Amino acid sequence: MPLQFSSWTCPLPLKHYPTVVMGHGSGGKMMADLIQHLFAPLFNNELLGQLGDSTVLDFPANGAGPARLAFTTDSFVVSPLIFPGGDIGELAVNGTANDLAMSGARPLFLSAGFILEEGLPMETLGRIATSVAAACREAGVQLVAGDTKVVNKGHGDGLYINTSGLGVIPSGLDIAPNRARPGDAVLVSGTLGDHGMAIMSVREGLEFETVIESDTAPLNGLVEAMLAATRGGEHTGSPIHCLRDATRGGLAAVLNELATASGVGIEFDERRVPVNTAVHAACEMLGFDPYYVANEGKLVAIVPAADADAVLAAMCAHPFGQQAARIGTVVAEHPRLVVARTAIGGSRVVDLPAGELLPRIC
Repeated sequence: MPLQFSSWTCPLPLKHYPTVVMGHGSGGKMMADLIQHLFAPLFNNELLGQLGDSTVLDFPANGAGPARLAFTTDSFVVSPLIFPGGDIGELAVNGTANDLAMSGARPLFLSAGFILEEGLPMETLGRIATSVAAACREAGVQLVAGDTKVVNKGHGDGLYINTSGLGVIPSGLDIAPNRARPGDAVLVSGTLGDHGMAIMSVREGLEFETVIESDTAPLNGLVEAMLAATRGGEHTGSPIHCLRDATRGGLAAVLNELATASGVGIEFDERRVPVNTAVHAACEMLGFDPYYVANEGKLVAIVPAADADAVLAAMCAHPFGQQAARIGTVVAEHPRLVVARTAIGGSRVVDLPAGELLPRIC
C-alpha cells in the first residue's frame, strides 16, 4: 500500500517535517499521525491492526481449543535514569508486563536489550540490573533472552532498554480497544500524573512538602483481581471491555484512543478524577494539565455498568488500586470525542495532545 502523503494533516502535515521531532514520540496527535500514515501502510496486517498495548495471537491447540497469547515490545529512554520512586530498569519490566496485562494476559517471559553508553558508571548499571531482577520477581515474569550493545560516549544518554514480553490469555476473555459500548462505566485505578511530575520535579529542581514519587508498578495482579470479582456472575462475555495503562499522553490519550477505536463518546467528571495535591501543585506551577501527564502504574478500565461496583471494590482492595475511582461513562453522543464535565458545571473537549508535553518520561 503506498504512503498517503496527501492525507498527513495532524497537527501539521508530516510531509512538512524534514526530520523527526520530539513530538513524534509523545503519544499524541503527531505520534498517531506518524503511525497511521507511515508505519501502518508499510507493515499492514490484521495482527498489527489491533493497535492495542499488546497483540493477541491465536494458536491451534491439540484438543483443548486455541491457545491465546499476548505479545508486546517497548523501549525506555527516560532521563534521569534514576528518579524518585524508581529507575529505568524497574520501569522497563513494569511497562512491558503492564502492556501484556491490558489484554487480560498473565505475563510470563521477557527479553531485554541494553544499549549502554561508553562512560556509564558500573555502579549505576549494577543498580539498574538489580532493579530489573527485583521487578521481574514482583511481576512474576522471567527474563529469558537478552542483548547488550555499547555506543560511543555522547551517543546514548547513559542507558536505553528495549524489552519484549509474552503472556497467556485465559479462555473467554476478549479485552480490546474497540469493545467500549454506550452505558459502560469508566474507571481509573488511582491518582494521575505521579510519574510525569516525579520526573519533571527532578529536572526542574522543584521541592514540595511531600516528595512526588513515580507510581511505577506491575498491574497484572490488579487486573487478575478485577477479573476475579466478576467471575460467577451473569456474564455472557468478557467482564471487562477495555483496559489501557495511562502512560504517554496520560488519561486524555487513553480515552481518546478508546473512543476512536470503539466509535463512541466518553464523558468524565473532573471532580471525580483523583490527583495528588503535590502533583496538582506541580502541574499548576509548570503549566501542565494532569490529564495529559504520564503514569507508569495506573490503568483505565471500561466495564459494563452492572459490574462497575464489583470491579471498583476489587480495585480498591488491591495495593495498587486503593485510590481507584469511577470517573465517567461511555455515551452514544459525540462519537470519537472525549468531554470533561468541569467543577463549575460546564464542559470542555479533551483532545489528544498535539506535540511533546513531557520529553523522555519513559
